[in-house]
Amino acid sequence: MTLRLLHLVGSPVDDFHCALSRLYATDCMAATADPLRYEVHVGFVTPDRRWRFPDDLSDESIAAAPSMDVAAAVGHLVDLDIDVAVPQMFCGPGMTTYRALLDLLGIRYVGNAPEVMALTMDKARARAVVAAAGVDVPHGELLGPGDRPTIATPAVVKPVDSDNSVGVGYVAAPSGYPDALDRAFEHSDRVLVEEFVELGREVRCGIVVEGGELVCLPLEEYGLDPRSAPIRGYGDKLAAGDDGDLHLVAKEPTKAWIVDVEDPITESVWAMARRCHSALGCRHYSLFDVRIDPGGRPWFLEAGLYCSFARQSVICTMAAATGVDTAELFRRSISAVVD
Repeated sequence: MTLRLLHLVGSPVDDFHCALSRLYATDCMAATADPLRYEVHVGFVTPDRRWRFPDDLSDESIAAAPSMDVAAAVGHLVDLDIDVAVPQMFCGPGMTTYRALLDLLGIRYVGNAPEVMALTMDKARARAVVAAAGVDVPHGELLGPGDRPTIATPAVVKPVDSDNSVGVGYVAAPSGYPDALDRAFEHSDRVLVEEFVELGREVRCGIVVEGGELVCLPLEEYGLDPRSAPIRGYGDKLAAGDDGDLHLVAKEPTKAWIVDVEDPITESVWAMARRCHSALGCRHYSLFDVRIDPGGRPWFLEAGLYCSFARQSVICTMAAATGVDTAELFRRSISAVVD
């Protein structure tokens, strides 16, 4: 049976999130195309909150698709009678409100529920939940405008609800706090200050749920340096090309690589990830950033509970290291929702 599949793409917030969503979704659609299995539809939301349903994500198709308000778009979604959706939106409303809309319309989708996404978008709340479950988190404090940090330096300053390391800063000495806080408060009205965990290694751990079991994937490690690059920044993840379009830099060989599953850190990170997955109420898949101190102890940094199923998505990269390509991972994920 051919499934009517919706890719929910774009952003009602700004051009950056809209372009980021389109970047990942375009590759996903290329990597997972299977006309015998999927009848593909695209719902594309732009920062003016208008909807379009183009044939694909090319400039020409988007321009040719009629623009609809929300009411018309909902009616169109109902008429499409979608079997399963793949949320491809990375902004706050995209990860919460628009997933809730799918729930309201009775459209099943791959990925975590809106309330779980809302929880993990708030770094302070997420760390509190996993800490209560016994996971190690760096000592930290939540600040509002005008508050002064009491965490001794070195420290890390981050907007509580930003992504892609936007506004995140490393503070080596107390004199660095004012500038770091100013940058962070540009992106949020609350800022999380965390004690800096000395660099041993930094990794991500992905989990996919198969038959009700939490299956941990090979870790992905990131290239950092204690002096020149003690933390990952925005420039380690995304960059604009000469044409002005966004492209991914996080997968360049000098920046990221897959860790051998026999590596001694793997089992301890996997154990932490399983505990985080359960504590946060995740489903289908999950992804966690973990700092390993020089003694080999893992520390929770944050959760990133999305997968676009683009070939360069972290979970897809990890799965590929086990011999499961993106198309197969996508097929399994869709089957888990509709079967």
